[in-house]
Amino acid sequence: MAVTTSDIRNGLCLRYNNDIYKIVEFLHVKPGKGPAFVRTKLKSVTTGKVLDNTFSAGHKLDDVRVETHKFQFLYNDGEYYHFMNTEDYTQIQLVEAALDSPGLMKEGEVVTVMINTEDNMPLSVEMPASVILEVTATEPGVKGNTATNATKPATVETGAIVNVPLFINEGDKIKVETEKGTYKERVKE
Repeated sequence: MAVTTSDIRNGLCLRYNNDIYKIVEFLHVKPGKGPAFVRTKLKSVTTGKVLDNTFSAGHKLDDVRVETHKFQFLYNDGEYYHFMNTEDYTQIQLVEAALDSPGLMKEGEVVTVMINTEDNMPLSVEMPASVILEVTATEPGVKGNTATNATKPATVETGAIVNVPLFINEGDKIKVETEKGTYKERVKE
């Protein structure tokens, strides 16, 4: 089914250059002189490669019909990430390139998987807006050194490294924004 540039939104999957891309970012631009256009950032769901592209206003795009299903992350065996459908308990495996932020995904996390309705192939995984993770390793904070917005690296339970404020210590639970992989706040028990 063909859509136009006015239908562009984040998460829309489309067929472009013999591959399937997901729109990560877009911006409608109407310059004072000349025709309007849409600036997009596209992520390949097969390779994970991100490319910038500009479409002229009214350009026809070939979108891919997708369904979303809830899956639970089971484990990572080094090559594949394994997920289980929470409704019918079927399992799928995906390569790391299909995941937006695999370093922030812990076992048992429920995510949304986009599946191509034409061939039932999983396209991409959408994480929740934020996740709560425990800090497993970081330098201890020095009392009184919080006047500035200084940060330090901290390793969380999934192995990812997140920059956190100086007052965060090992064992603290923090909320991390999955889109950018940034610290949001400390979570009280």
